[in-house]
Amino acid sequence: MSIQGPGEKALHDQTQLLPKKELLVVFTIIALSLFICAAEQNGIGVLLPSIARDLNAQASITWAGTSALIANTVFQVLYGRLSDLFGRKKIMLSALVLLALCDLACGLSVNSTMLYIFRGLAGVANGGITSLSMMIVSDIVTLQERGKYQGILGVMVGMGNAFGPLIASAFAINLTWRGLFYLLSPFTVVVTLASYVYLPSNMPKVNLWETVRRIDFLGLFSGTVFIILVLVAISQGGHPGTSWDSPLVIAMLTVGGVFGILFLFVEWRATLPMMPLDMFRCPSVAAMLAQSFLFGGSYFAYLYYLPLYFQNVKGLSPLMSAVLFLSLVIPQSAASVVAGLYMSKFNRYIEVVWWGFGIWSLGSGLMIMCDKNTHLGLVAFFLILTGCGTGSIFQPTLVALQAHCPKEQRAVITSSRNTLRSLGAAVSLSVSGALLTNTLRRSLPEELHYIAAHSFAAPDLGSFIPQQRQQISQAYASASRAVFVWSFALIATSLALTMIVRDSGLSRKTEEVIQQQECATDGVQLEVSSERPRKQPQY
Repeated sequence: MSIQGPGEKALHDQTQLLPKKELLVVFTIIALSLFICAAEQNGIGVLLPSIARDLNAQASITWAGTSALIANTVFQVLYGRLSDLFGRKKIMLSALVLLALCDLACGLSVNSTMLYIFRGLAGVANGGITSLSMMIVSDIVTLQERGKYQGILGVMVGMGNAFGPLIASAFAINLTWRGLFYLLSPFTVVVTLASYVYLPSNMPKVNLWETVRRIDFLGLFSGTVFIILVLVAISQGGHPGTSWDSPLVIAMLTVGGVFGILFLFVEWRATLPMMPLDMFRCPSVAAMLAQSFLFGGSYFAYLYYLPLYFQNVKGLSPLMSAVLFLSLVIPQSAASVVAGLYMSKFNRYIEVVWWGFGIWSLGSGLMIMCDKNTHLGLVAFFLILTGCGTGSIFQPTLVALQAHCPKEQRAVITSSRNTLRSLGAAVSLSVSGALLTNTLRRSLPEELHYIAAHSFAAPDLGSFIPQQRQQISQAYASASRAVFVWSFALIATSLALTMIVRDSGLSRKTEEVIQQQECATDGVQLEVSSERPRKQPQY
């Protein structure tokens, strides 16, 4: 892995291996937190057509998802260092409180602008809860056992992925789309109170001013400007009315690129960087971080655009669309448990990574065949294959990354991985939206081009003549296929990158030995401790 600077060596070790009873209580709280995040994140996809009609936001409704992902990405990288400096528990509680307030505000939104603002703030909180949950697990469970416990957490994420759209659909059909947020907000309050009482913390009292001074503010500023400008440019470029060569898009990409270079320079020189660049000097770590970007983009394209395929191509109701989505998330949950148990039993992960990306690529590639006439049973089978892949990748790749780093960098490797996954998701949603809109426009007759400007709003097919209904359905099928091709390309690239990943195992004598084994072939010089290996669990 990377050489640890004096800033990292001075960080307080927050490792607290818990007795079984305490571990189960804390683990339950973390699992419920992840369930809420997954339900909140995925439920919104089913609600987009309903929200678009209610708030008259057909042309901009994708920002309900994009705003959350951009905010999630911008602040995700900061959570690792904040939790190192102030303690996991304090930052976790702050994120939970923010999510509860923002979900309530989303439910009370009176216009699209208000909704997008609070969806963005909810994305900040959601990303923090997700990252901190994984960091806390790494503090309370040894590396050898982490695969098993992370696999179980994957089940809760899968349940949130499953029940979020179902609950959202039920509200959209019987009551109002606002009901999802009204339900999740008090639920989050309950989890916040439980976290306050039961989450462990061994963080000593810190000097606030001295601790704040250690935050990498210049890195935060340059990284924030880079991400916002690039993602906004990508989300706007290529859509009707905003071409890729428009002055605004070019300016945002140019300025964003400059700040991206500045961010890299700052992180290279920083004493306590938010994203240590030395991580990327080891090929396995660099490959897995790149995979995080790619599979984040592939997965979120499915989350947001599968409901559109089910409803606008197959003619399913939002509720039936959510039910069919279970064929993805249930196998995902099962595969997460099996993968975690395999890793804990054999202290290996490379077979899981190969299997996960391989079966995901197969399922994703088969989805390209889907059109209006594809039998729903066949679609479900393709999604089952995809779900087996996603479940074998999400949590296992995090454990694999942690296996390649010293425990002082557990938090930043987790936040960096989640940042890149969220960045990939945000970029992919923007690209997918442009692909969908442009393909839809090309596939529709000229008199129906206006539908492409509101691609996320389910058209009222009853108001069209039979020939036009057929044209609209076929156009959405072509547009969905374009998104499926994009998703497959991302995950196939991830599969190819697996050739670079080396399995360093989950049971090691010392962290220094791993650093030598991992980086020696790259010519990276490391400071190796002269201490004799200690026989203790790998944290």
